[in-house]
Amino acid sequence: MAVSPARAVALEILLRVEREDSYAAELLHSARLSKLSARDHGLATELVMGVLRWQSLLDQRLAVASSQKLERLDGEVLAALRLGVYQLQFLSRVPARAAIFESVELVKAARKRSAASFVNAVLRKIAATGTKDIFAEIGKSPDSITLARNAAHPPWLVARWIERYGLETARQICAHDQTVPTTSIHIHDRQCETELAGAGVQLAPGGLLSAARRVLAGDVTGTRAYQEGRVAIQDEASQLVALLVGRGETNVDCAILDCCAAPGSKTALLARRNPRAKVFATELHPHRARLLHDLTRLPNVYVVAADARHLPFSLAFDRILADVPCSGTGTLARNPEIKWRLKAEDLRDLQSRQVAILKSALAQLAMGGRLVYSTCSMEREGNEAVVEAALDGTAEFKIADCKGEFEQLRQSGEICWKDTASLLAGPYLQTIPGVHPCDGFFAAMIERKPSRTTQAQPPSAVRASAARRF
Repeated sequence: MAVSPARAVALEILLRVEREDSYAAELLHSARLSKLSARDHGLATELVMGVLRWQSLLDQRLAVASSQKLERLDGEVLAALRLGVYQLQFLSRVPARAAIFESVELVKAARKRSAASFVNAVLRKIAATGTKDIFAEIGKSPDSITLARNAAHPPWLVARWIERYGLETARQICAHDQTVPTTSIHIHDRQCETELAGAGVQLAPGGLLSAARRVLAGDVTGTRAYQEGRVAIQDEASQLVALLVGRGETNVDCAILDCCAAPGSKTALLARRNPRAKVFATELHPHRARLLHDLTRLPNVYVVAADARHLPFSLAFDRILADVPCSGTGTLARNPEIKWRLKAEDLRDLQSRQVAILKSALAQLAMGGRLVYSTCSMEREGNEAVVEAALDGTAEFKIADCKGEFEQLRQSGEICWKDTASLLAGPYLQTIPGVHPCDGFFAAMIERKPSRTTQAQPPSAVRASAARRF
């Protein structure tokens, strides 16, 4: 019998994530899946993301039930087993017989027919053991090893979080990572809410920002407002970072730089909030720069393909956003495969690149200007340590305390989160998944001390030899 389309797609994506270091979220939104029905696409998403979130816990249960070591199994067989045990343990609406049958059919379709009886026997054994309330287990985990096991996280990462944030907050972070995250949007045009409602999209107020909305039901991406760029899918913490860069108070000659811009949600927000400013957006890879250009479609945005470590501009910018490549540990609910790829030593490797980007961006900052350095990371190596390293030995830059900016945003009604003090880690922004209604983001505001003798240059052309303009 034919395998269900959702499960066949799920197996293919899991194998590509494993073998090609692809990202599941990108594969699930690729054009290849456009022919799936909404129901099948929803099930494929549930299966892929569920398996990736709970992978180590699934493997623990498989290892107990299997007569063979998991590392010796073919990739197709292990992926089919993970899909089967995930359905058995977490999807109560899927009958056990269907979960087992489909996994057996998957290995047959993958030309691993000899493993069919093995897969059947392992999954039947697991089905007979019943299920546990795993979130209750997470909530009472007494130490890092137990929490890492129950919450399907790498032990080294959980140990770091407990040391930095405490056991209870680490539990909250881990529990959040194991749930389907909220889809948040930014509405640029107020009449969009009526349009979205007419298209069957149900919204709730944002938890952090007044201009944000949480999607309760419906497909935002299928609406005209989204396709025209009047609505953007963007986590609330990401929106807050963009607000820190500039609040729409700049004059006609203002120049803003977003130096690691793709996919462009922050770029678009900056451009719309500062319609008289010129917003320059750089992206390293030309194909991503082209995509960024196509997605923003705003008259005051200028897209350039360039390496942020060697910015090709001969002007000083009044506002700069350096949202740098990072560990992504604040987004594990959305990108669970990161948990299984990231190693502690990677944090140091990333740090050298992050420092180089920040130093390059600081060199482009006008006197009296503001730069916001940000990541979607929970790790000090990519956050405070980068800022400290980039500013070490300099006297012309200073770290601005985010507290005052939060207070202004709250007084203007843009922040609706009451406990703004909880958003702070010293002078920095640090949102915590599970504690705040958003992903984990870090941001530092850095200002260049004004000089009476030096003036910012007006916006000028990009050096053609150093970059490609779109």
